Amino acid sequence: MIADYPNPYEPLLCEVEKVTDETPTIKTFVLKMDKPFTFRAGQFVQLTLPGVGEAPFTPSSSPLESDRLEITLIRTGSVTDRLHEEVQPGSVLGVRGPFGKGYPFEKYKGREILVVGGGCGLAPLRSLIYMLMHDASDYKKISIKYGARSPEELVYRASYDAWRRSAPNVDMEVTIDAPAPGWTGRVGLVTTLLEHLDLAIPNSIVFSCGPEIMLKFVTYTLLDLGFKPEQIYLSMNRRMSCGIGKCGRCNVGPYYLCKDGPDINYALIQHYEDVF
Repeated sequence: MIADYPNPYEPLLCEVEKVTDETPTIKTFVLKMDKPFTFRAGQFVQLTLPGVGEAPFTPSSSPLESDRLEITLIRTGSVTDRLHEEVQPGSVLGVRGPFGKGYPFEKYKGREILVVGGGCGLAPLRSLIYMLMHDASDYKKISIKYGARSPEELVYRASYDAWRRSAPNVDMEVTIDAPAPGWTGRVGLVTTLLEHLDLAIPNSIVFSCGPEIMLKFVTYTLLDLGFKPEQIYLSMNRRMSCGIGKCGRCNVGPYYLCKDGPDINYALIQHYEDVF
């Protein structure tokens, strides 16, 4: 929470500066903040459409920028439908937060980092990628694996080459689920990109975000490859509402994703039935 914005229930009003169509169902909203707004990569905010409601999203912009906030969202329900249909540059939205702990990537300097995203799940990972690349020399390797159902559903496509060129120790592979006209890249689920990892597994840490079914099979694939639960962080932005651990909707066992996550170490939650 920013120091001069202490009320967690009151949205901070901001103006929409730009709206970008990432895919037919995904848009990125650039918000101009009236006050400096700081967050850690992986923290989330509640985005409010006045008179309609709010929903939780992880910022997709760099935490190093405090005057603007980018939020990428997919149409999944009543609030996101209205955001897609009604919000234009000049619209006023509200932001509550930030909430959650964020990614603990600073604990793993000197290690090899694996980032695994699926579909719109690359959006919460984008702020992490910005921070990793800002200090790329602090890590032995940064490997990004990303998949979507079709080329049309890949987000941030204009950024892939820049990410690959950002540092000698950065690589990125992209796949789509099934063959598509004009597509010459990898084909197969994102788990196929994990089959031949060029990483020292004992020295690696994984951050993953995507649909829950993807997180499930990515996790099981990583475990089969020899990763330990302690090496796997999952970003689980599900059922969150209040953002501060009061409503009790987002718990996994004794953990509240809004307070103990939304990225959470798999070792903490692996034995609870409602993980996936």
